[in-house]
Amino acid sequence: MKRKHLIEIADEDWCPRSIRHAVTDYCRFVTERAYNPVVPLLARALRLTGARHILDLGSGAAGPWLRLQPLLRESGVDVTVRLSDHNPNLEAFERARRLSSQSLSFHPEPVDAAHVPGELSGFRTMFSAFHHLRPDQARAVLADAVARKEGIGLFECGDRSFLTLGGLLGTPVVVLLVTPFIEPFRWSRLFWTYVVPVLPLVLLFDVIVSWLRLYSEAELRELTAGLDGYQWEIGTVRIKPLPNVITYLIGVPGDNAAEHLLEPMRYRHEC
Repeated sequence: MKRKHLIEIADEDWCPRSIRHAVTDYCRFVTERAYNPVVPLLARALRLTGARHILDLGSGAAGPWLRLQPLLRESGVDVTVRLSDHNPNLEAFERARRLSSQSLSFHPEPVDAAHVPGELSGFRTMFSAFHHLRPDQARAVLADAVARKEGIGLFECGDRSFLTLGGLLGTPVVVLLVTPFIEPFRWSRLFWTYVVPVLPLVLLFDVIVSWLRLYSEAELRELTAGLDGYQWEIGTVRIKPLPNVITYLIGVPGDNAAEHLLEPMRYRHEC
């Protein structure tokens, strides 16, 4: 099936802020553990580049970093992480900084992932955010990292398979079950879930649109074409014990990537 770039309600300027934040809080809640399997991939890329700082782009409600940063440290890679977003959720960022005992920081101003300000350096990551970009924007994000000679890692839960879609169709039920357990507590989230049940429907619509927007491995290869001087690794990793996968793209400057450590264009990896 060809990728389709329809609108996501939570991305639109007319979407109420309380609903937008409820959507990003939910996405963080359901995916923060799902990304654990990418730790070995990310740790290896960080070792190859020698990076000690990560700039997370499109961080939403802070993504999986409260779990990933300690896991990276346990794997022997100790990095600082700075959160950023085109529309920064400062409340969520401040919460992440507090819960991490200040080991996570954030950039308070909007950051365009395709034109990252010069003062923001470090290995770039995006979790559950790359699908928000149209192909020309996505290509620009990769090209900007290459121009600055920064490593980059892009990770998305799922692929454009009907197995992934089948799991997403149960989203309204999951929202009804988990909403009381999502932190930080918000009365507005309870209102939009149980009094006026807008949130389950918005999330169902948005996750289906997100599924249609996901880039396939072939499409990711097309986006990296011509971006020379980098080693690109594209593939999937299982979210065990589930049958679901994480689709990833990792790029590191070629002079830092020994072929026996990072095989160019290896299209499937499981751990």
